Amino acid sequence: MVLWWIGNAVLLFVILPVVIYLLNRVLAAVERVRHATDDILSGGVALVGELSGVPTALATTDETVRQVSVGAVRYAGSVAKLLG
Repeated sequence: MVLWWIGNAVLLFVILPVVIYLLNRVLAAVERVRHATDDILSGGVALVGELSGVPTALATTDETVRQVSVGAVRYAGSVAKLLG
């Protein structure tokens, strides 16, 4: 019976404070993660608001790519003449 009381005292005064300390550290980490995810969410929402001009920009992309390819072909032809 005395060993039972000693075991209970060890549990109450040694193990329980350690468990509470570790739980506190885990909960603090969870709170930091929660705040970080809130920041990421607000940044994502702000980014979505900035994407309204993307369809217009994509509409002109095909013409820009065609102009760049024409210039690249002319440049490559000139380099081929110089090296060949």
